[in-house]
Amino acid sequence: MGREEEVTRILAVNLRRILEKTTIDFGQLEEIRLRVDQPFMVVCGGRKNFVSEEGMFCSGEEAHRVALPEIAETVDYISSYSRYAFEEKIRQGFLTIQGGHRVGLCGRTVAEDGRVRTISPITFLNIRIARQIPGCGRRVIPLLWERGQLCDTLILSPPGLGKTTLLRDIIRLLSDGTGGQACMVGVVDERSELAACCQGIPQNDLGSRTDVLDGCPKAEGMMMLVRTMAPQVIAVDEVGSEEDCRAMEYVMNCGCRILATAHASSLEELGLRPVFGRWLSERRFGRYVLIEKEREDVFYRVCGKDGLTLWRGRRSEK
Repeated sequence: MGREEEVTRILAVNLRRILEKTTIDFGQLEEIRLRVDQPFMVVCGGRKNFVSEEGMFCSGEEAHRVALPEIAETVDYISSYSRYAFEEKIRQGFLTIQGGHRVGLCGRTVAEDGRVRTISPITFLNIRIARQIPGCGRRVIPLLWERGQLCDTLILSPPGLGKTTLLRDIIRLLSDGTGGQACMVGVVDERSELAACCQGIPQNDLGSRTDVLDGCPKAEGMMMLVRTMAPQVIAVDEVGSEEDCRAMEYVMNCGCRILATAHASSLEELGLRPVFGRWLSERRFGRYVLIEKEREDVFYRVCGKDGLTLWRGRRSEK
């Protein structure tokens, strides 16, 4: 199943028809935004576009207004008409569909004992399109090695600049031995975005020496992999909780390397978080990879443990 079919099949029938009328390059499609009673929006090639009933890019006044029944129908398709089975994911505010595409959910929350129990009704959706860019990490990966050893590495960027895409490619390159020694890699894919497993089988290429725990909480999964799969590297996406950090410390103390991502636009911003601030001062990570955007271009900056830049270059897509 191609990306176009993976995405269009989950949309309400009317929204599907509108999208099929457009001239969108699905290879450049980044997001589909559905907001109740607001214009139908697609983000493509970094540009936010409103879409009319005729499938034309237009102003907000001329755009198709997304109706609540269209959002409800879309959620039914995403959850295969079984919202109860996806209740835990809905509570966390997202669902992941085949292909690794992630659907963010917002609306009225229903709380119980001070915690969100569910979202009902769901009135806002953000369908984020997963992309593989084979080779985008090729210029980065040689810089992650020092004296023949892979460095513990943290990839940083604000949301939407491709942390997961870069992490996915570095995993593949490490696993296949491109740009350095081949490594046994264990992946904790809590949101099913990295490997995009379908019935436990990765749909994305993570290399020939990679084992995947799909849908497993990050902290628990890291401990499981160390105990059972003897990885040389453990890769996790979007760490940040204290539990995640404790698990990463355990992994590092076991002689296994960490490859992780986190939300931050700079090392200074990262340092404002208690655990990461301490790790920065202790120089716990040997490498930091920052993803930066300038106008329409995306750049990678590789920094050493002291925060000094080792290399900066435009993202390569080959």
